Amino acid sequence: MKNAVLTVFVFFINFAFSAQTTKAPKIVVGIVIDQMCYDYLYRFSHVYTTGGFNRLMSKGTNCRNTQYNYVPTYTAPGHASIYAGTTPSNHGIVGNDWYVRDLKKTVTSVSDSRFATVGSLTGGQAAPMNLLTYTITDQLKMASPQSKVISISIKDRGAILPGGHLSDGSYWYDYTSGDFVTSTFYTDALPSWVSRFNAKFDPSKDLRTWRLLLPESTYLMADASPYEVVLTGKSSATFPYDFPAMIAAGATANNLFTISPQANEILTDFAIQALENENLGQDQFTDFLCLSYSTPDIAGHAFGPYSRELEDMYARLDRELQRLFASLETRYGKDGFVLFLTADHAVVPVPEMLVKMKLPGGYFFLNDRLQVLRDDFIMKYNADLLEFETNQNIYLNLAKIDSLKLDIDEVAAFAANELRKWPEIKTVLTREQLRSGAAQTDYWGELLRNGYDESRSGEVIFLLQPGYLAKELDEPKAHQGTSHGSAFNYDTHVPLLWYGKGIPQGLDLYEPIQITDISATLVHLLNLQRPGSMTGNPILPLLPTKK
Repeated sequence: MKNAVLTVFVFFINFAFSAQTTKAPKIVVGIVIDQMCYDYLYRFSHVYTTGGFNRLMSKGTNCRNTQYNYVPTYTAPGHASIYAGTTPSNHGIVGNDWYVRDLKKTVTSVSDSRFATVGSLTGGQAAPMNLLTYTITDQLKMASPQSKVISISIKDRGAILPGGHLSDGSYWYDYTSGDFVTSTFYTDALPSWVSRFNAKFDPSKDLRTWRLLLPESTYLMADASPYEVVLTGKSSATFPYDFPAMIAAGATANNLFTISPQANEILTDFAIQALENENLGQDQFTDFLCLSYSTPDIAGHAFGPYSRELEDMYARLDRELQRLFASLETRYGKDGFVLFLTADHAVVPVPEMLVKMKLPGGYFFLNDRLQVLRDDFIMKYNADLLEFETNQNIYLNLAKIDSLKLDIDEVAAFAANELRKWPEIKTVLTREQLRSGAAQTDYWGELLRNGYDESRSGEVIFLLQPGYLAKELDEPKAHQGTSHGSAFNYDTHVPLLWYGKGIPQGLDLYEPIQITDISATLVHLLNLQRPGSMTGNPILPLLPTKK
């Protein structure tokens, strides 16, 4: 009798455990598209299939009012904020790079000389150690060590930051070798499947000509434009892009590869190989694949958001997503995975185009303006107190200020007042205002405060007026291409689509959602503890409720 009771008891315990573990999906797939404006979902919809972006929009949930809640809106802070569920003020990734006074130079968000490259001789001295908190992927690994986390991208920061500190494999593209590499932070040797993958593609031999995917009459954006960067080996920024001929003319094959839509194809291939070779989603422990498509950003900087190149880029990316989604459904079934797709930032229209269209915008030429600030310091203090500027952060020369027995905050306030005289400047805040919270009363100041870290940011931070970009020098090339990083909607408003197990179908959400809410939602879909310094809130319509 006792044995029978024990058998029944064990059965129900196992059943309860099984029911509990099956609530979570087999795998979560996080897709970040580097530099994607929200309106690309609609403005380029005429070149999309039913199985890519439209599959997520029609059969998933579309969070249509998703914003970044800090500045600067760059790649590294974006990826860190998505996966840590908090802002740079907490996770510390205040830019793609920042100035380090002790070193007298800038460092990148993931550079780390303590580690060596694996898979090449270059490109891998990197690690997630600058990330001051942990991510949703770290939290998954702590709660379930048997779970696997794999993260891949063209850019090192696009692979390293999403994978977190406990990634089972983070891989990125080495511009020198043309291979995918990693770092000794993760492993001492590439997995054999990654080495085999690298051997299959050589940009110098296998890079194809970029032609329009669809009939020319399909496209809405003009081809010839004076606002686009002309690539090496080309006489104009127009189709086709004969990459083999451009390489023969002196262009670097490995660099051209990253601006080619073929890089998106290779990255999709790599992701599908990772699913297969890492046996992701094949047991009761939820795995996580982080995939960041970098090429839209690389091309977007050169051609801008209103170019035919971007229109065709997204037509092709849509088909890569269709191929990836088909692979996921074949492997795991429609209810076997959860997927989200978002962007690390969007982008400003080419300022020169805005100028010619008589719209607000233009350029802020840093070298000229910073020299004015240096002269102001000399006139006021008989010394140049500007040490460095990057990402619209002014780093004061603290050693010189100390030697002159000056007050740092008084010098910063003087600099801020001088900057406010310039018409291209919208907002300026000092470290005292950012530390004290005085910036909270102003919307723009709050975004600056959320992006501020005292140990890494400057003593003075400024925002430019809408439509303006900072450039080093006023030269012809400065008036081509574009960038991002501001607090304005063209940089902060991004897509956010959800799809898969338990995700409501055909739902459009218009409520305000912050980028930090993505991981705060995954916490509950995966039954995890909120990680570290997470400040985001769960998106409630995505979560199941008891009836």
